Amino acid sequence: MTNVAEHAPAPVSPANIPPRILVIGGGYVGLYTAQRILKNLKRGEAIVTVVDPRSYMTYQPFLPEAAAGSIAPRNIVAPLRRVIKGPNAEVVTGKVVEIDHSRRTARIEPNAGDPYELGFDQLVVAVGSVPRTLPIPGLAENGIGFKQVEEAISLRNHIIGQIDLADSIKDEALRRKALTFVFVGGGFAGVEAIAEMEDMARDVCKWYNNVEPEDLRFLLVEAADRILPEVGPELGVWTAEELRKRGIQVKMKTFLNSCVDKHVVLSDGTEVDASTIVWTAGVKPNPVVESLGIPLGPKGHVDTQANLRVVGTDYVWAAGDCAQVPDLSKGAGNWCSPSAQHAVRQAKVLALNIVAALRGKPVKDYVHKHVGSVAGLGIGKGVANVYGTKLRGWPAWFMHRAYHVSRVPTFNRKVRVCMDWILAGFFRREAVSLTAFESPRGEFIEVAVPSPTPAIEAPAGAVAAGSGTGTEAPMEKVAA
Repeated sequence: MTNVAEHAPAPVSPANIPPRILVIGGGYVGLYTAQRILKNLKRGEAIVTVVDPRSYMTYQPFLPEAAAGSIAPRNIVAPLRRVIKGPNAEVVTGKVVEIDHSRRTARIEPNAGDPYELGFDQLVVAVGSVPRTLPIPGLAENGIGFKQVEEAISLRNHIIGQIDLADSIKDEALRRKALTFVFVGGGFAGVEAIAEMEDMARDVCKWYNNVEPEDLRFLLVEAADRILPEVGPELGVWTAEELRKRGIQVKMKTFLNSCVDKHVVLSDGTEVDASTIVWTAGVKPNPVVESLGIPLGPKGHVDTQANLRVVGTDYVWAAGDCAQVPDLSKGAGNWCSPSAQHAVRQAKVLALNIVAALRGKPVKDYVHKHVGSVAGLGIGKGVANVYGTKLRGWPAWFMHRAYHVSRVPTFNRKVRVCMDWILAGFFRREAVSLTAFESPRGEFIEVAVPSPTPAIEAPAGAVAAGSGTGTEAPMEKVAA
């Protein structure tokens, strides 16, 4: 890896070869940036190549509703090749493992096959974030994340599966463990996840003879002295009170000390066996940024200027959760928060700046004043703080849905999400646990792999079949 600060800028592509804009990451920033660049490019002016290990982008604000069954999982993901298309577009399913800045090449590892190098003229770092975990005993073995669509649907299947289990067994200790669900982290992800899952779980209990809604135990653990800081202190307190009214235990200024063998120990002395431990306690920049040879900030974010160029470069750009972008609306020393609201708007400015840079025109700074936040807390329940206007209950829930459906990529997905909501208004939730999805070949392997045939011992005094004399080999040497 060649550090960006250790070389003179390499020449751009020869005149007969279109310059390549390499976008690392196909999430919010990667998809929206590539899409808008392609919209503004002339045919053959440049090639836009997006590299991501997944072939789709996940609209993360709808993960709680997908987990609760209000939206079909396939409708909150957008296939990259369907969105990033055209004669100037390329999508590579793989990951960038190294950047050589002196040659302006990236080493790409596809999901299968040998690695190869790809040249570029402009580089966009949009790798997003990953869960920020702590060295808590038992967390790695028993925790469940909530950042990808696979995790959200697995959590739904798991929770319904635990209710299935509790309905079918008599062991009270095992039933209590199956019906205890612990969520760690009181930000947007944790609060929306526990609220939607609690709403779904209590609703499906009506289909079970031996499980009542009161049998379910939900705990929300938060280290700070309030939850949902994004919506302000007043609405954070209101949200905590509403969750408690629904039977959810909200524990603030409390830490998870350990969860070995799913025995949860909290810092306030609470100990409980829980079948489900969901970790939503913050995020950190994707560790891949450490291998790209670019300047990083004190917390591991890509050090980025207000125009979204990486500090010290004229051809590397970054935005979104992995970047440390100055928040000019708040003044010097402030940084944009890791949110979809900033990511989508940064992508627009980033795309226009890259096109301007290719054409030798000046670039603009990113400036956006945060308009507020909305959160869904289950069907008909929500909280919102938009331009200083505080909303609770149904109006906030409606605003949450209206805002996010407007941000889902592609008209196709917007219509499908709305149809899911319309159908959910006429029919009840489906209480189906598809846990077999996590090991789909299990039953086939069970019947396809022959079981070893046990050896059959011959009765004492018997002789080998076909023998008529006592001259044959002793019985213990005859194969059974």
